[in-house]
Amino acid sequence: MNKPSSNAQFDELIHAPIRLRICASLAPVQWAEFAHLRGILDVADSVLSKHLKQLADAGYIGIERFTKLGRSHMRVSLTKSGRRAYASHVAALREITAGG
Repeated sequence: MNKPSSNAQFDELIHAPIRLRICASLAPVQWAEFAHLRGILDVADSVLSKHLKQLADAGYIGIERFTKLGRSHMRVSLTKSGRRAYASHVAALREITAGG
């Protein structure tokens, strides 16, 4: 059996399909607007809000609210600990799927 590497840690919170897709969408960018995430995930506002709250409560994402052209907007970014947790989770998935 392969011994897990020090940076591979399965994360139950991130592993839920929508939260995993949120993290995967945020990983390559500095931030993304709520509307963009909602569109690429194809989920309702309430569903996305629920998952963002869970990630925010864990300290994995930061949420910034701002006004643009008189309209309220929200942008979301992975925190440093969120990036570490996501990378660690992906490493654990790679170990699991490598078959050992």
